[in-house]
Amino acid sequence: MNQENLSKILGFDPGRDKCGVAITDNKGNIYYHQVVESSQAILTLNTLIEQFSINLLVMGNQTTSKQWKQRLEKELLLSVPIELIDERNSTLEARDRYWEMYPPQGLMRLLPQGMRNPPRPIDDIVAILLIERYFNRL
Repeated sequence: MNQENLSKILGFDPGRDKCGVAITDNKGNIYYHQVVESSQAILTLNTLIEQFSINLLVMGNQTTSKQWKQRLEKELLLSVPIELIDERNSTLEARDRYWEMYPPQGLMRLLPQGMRNPPRPIDDIVAILLIERYFNRL
């Protein structure tokens, strides 16, 4: 199958101050992942939906999801179905995934994984996990 024919899904981990955004396909290829300020989220999502021909947005179902879903339905330029995904324990899972994606260097390698904190926000990794959870549910 041609890479261009793979459907790309946008993962969105909404938050009060920052949001995680990611794009993957059903084969697990990651095309984009970024943590953005909440104030820039709608602009970023609109750009990515157009740029990557997104046909589905999956979003965590916890803290601010209800307000964000309403905002997205009003403010996204292209209408995209929004699927809510259970995001329980996704932050803990994202910490482990961060270290898989970015193995620790130097003395950090000596610390047990449970004691390591990623050096940056990992909301984008949560967004990747939400997409994976969506595919696992199918």
